[in-house]
Amino acid sequence: MDEERPRISWTEDGRRREARWLSVGRPAPPARVVPADDTLDADTAYRYACEGTAILWRGDFQNGRQLLDAVARRAGRSGRKASWSPGQGSSPAETFHRLRMARAQRAHILRMFVVEIESDYSIGLKRAPDAGRAILEALGHGHSRSVIPLREVLGMISASEWRRKGVEVSALGDRIHPHYGVFAPTRQEHVNLVAQAPLPSHTLAFDVGTGTGVLAAVLARRGVERIVCTDDEPRAVTCARENMERLGLDERVEVLEADLFPPGGYPDRAPLVICNPPWIPAKPTTLLERAVYDPKGRMLRKFLKGLAGHLTPSGEGWLVLSDLAEHLGLRTREELLERVEAAGLQVLDRLDARPTHAGLEDPDDPLTKFRRMETVSLWRLGPLPLHESGPKFRAMSAQWGDPAPRARGSATKPSDL
Repeated sequence: MDEERPRISWTEDGRRREARWLSVGRPAPPARVVPADDTLDADTAYRYACEGTAILWRGDFQNGRQLLDAVARRAGRSGRKASWSPGQGSSPAETFHRLRMARAQRAHILRMFVVEIESDYSIGLKRAPDAGRAILEALGHGHSRSVIPLREVLGMISASEWRRKGVEVSALGDRIHPHYGVFAPTRQEHVNLVAQAPLPSHTLAFDVGTGTGVLAAVLARRGVERIVCTDDEPRAVTCARENMERLGLDERVEVLEADLFPPGGYPDRAPLVICNPPWIPAKPTTLLERAVYDPKGRMLRKFLKGLAGHLTPSGEGWLVLSDLAEHLGLRTREELLERVEAAGLQVLDRLDARPTHAGLEDPDDPLTKFRRMETVSLWRLGPLPLHESGPKFRAMSAQWGDPAPRARGSATKPSDL
């Protein structure tokens, strides 16, 4: 494992030193590293980071954390200014892309503030927390002395607390325990939709891209006898398996590492196939963002393309998807429906829910007004009868066409469409 990691070097106390570069997202290591202590001021630290020079922190841990916060504030101000630069386009898509670029640059800047960890994952700094367990949970065994972004260490510590305490899921009446790098179900409107939708069968279901396993757990609690879950991220597979064991569902829910649909040796088709793909077609900048952003909507397209071949004749595919991308101009409703039809599928029904998360009130987010228009939907899809694609698509377009902006808090039902 360690042999795959690049090494970085620096000069300290007149000697050349080196260590493994350890960053979860595997970005390229910094070309230059400078040791720094409590005498470093925030403006100089920010300048170093903007130049691509990593700051290897040797001072007090808590002071380093405060310095990182100061650098983050400077990067945030610069990012907000860039995303609203005068003379640039003001369409929702252009605003979104400028904002994503600014946040990617901010992430790159903050990645330049680094600390050294020993092979036992201890941090040899004054007032450093005992982060060994949190780092081990995030990275696993097999790493020697390394240099790692401080921001990632803080994220690992926070994720370890989430993992220990868990997230209360009302539809389960229980807790889900997310792991580092696996998206936590803090927003639960999509979970509630899965808990409410009428089941086409109680015999077998596939949960594609399971993440923490929360949707599979809801289906199992609703009485589905066997569920096969897949995810292509090993962290998610481990996380989902542990959650099934905690919930006492591991005898009915099997979790596999696979790309989308279950591999050979498992049933080819199921009466229910569910998928909650990343909702926004854009490039992620961190490991956690992979659950939200998907370049060009690849997972959505692959799921729709393969769904009909994995459904029983009367089966249903449940696609859980937000329409935020439509409000931002990143995807149209017509494009979505065209993909559904091209995949040999038809829309049987759609269940909707309106978000209630804190981001709806964020005055510093340029996308807040679009988030207030968002609807999260569970699309019930079924095989399209032969020779009906053209007429069926026109009917689908009329019934399930582009969403009109709706006031926050309004209810949406299929009959409203």
